[in-house]
Amino acid sequence: MSTDAYEHILEPAGQGKPLLFLFHGTGGDERQLLDLAEDVMPGAGIVSPCGDISEHGAARFFKRTGEGVYDMDDLARATVKMARFIKAHAEQQRPEGIYGLGYSNGANILASVIFQEPALFDAAVLMHPLIPFEPQIAGPVGTRLLLTAGRTDPICPARLTHRLVSYLEGAGAVLEVEWHEGGHEVRPSEIEAAKRFLG
Repeated sequence: MSTDAYEHILEPAGQGKPLLFLFHGTGGDERQLLDLAEDVMPGAGIVSPCGDISEHGAARFFKRTGEGVYDMDDLARATVKMARFIKAHAEQQRPEGIYGLGYSNGANILASVIFQEPALFDAAVLMHPLIPFEPQIAGPVGTRLLLTAGRTDPICPARLTHRLVSYLEGAGAVLEVEWHEGGHEVRPSEIEAAKRFLG
């Protein structure tokens, strides 16, 4: 396990502090969610990796062959790599708690890690995740979850968000869902929900 498996920003948690992992969306980078993190979990340590896949110059965490069509072999590779990266940082820092926040492609890799390691995080926020497959969840989900979504999101259709909620509830997840009437953008209501959830 390596703490340097991804280019990343690190702000150590310090004794008795939580550690928040951030996962950016397609075309973002390790800086994309830093301001959001300060809003929703001030004072937490931060680990924010940059995706290691370039899609026409846009950083992502795993490959795809089209919009909503994932390279499942590469997703499996990325999930194992990311889980090891998270565990390495958690072991090195030994924080008070481990939390995750991901947007779009970042929410997808975060969700995939949770499917494989259902108790790795204490809590996680999945903003506009798109899971177009039936996940194989490795055991009861011990991570508290907040999903946020837009009812008219053209990238992450509402029906797939409802389906993901059903999968997670079937695996025993304790989860909340925050909807807004818009599309793929992050709205203030989502930020407020994340702040309440992580606070």
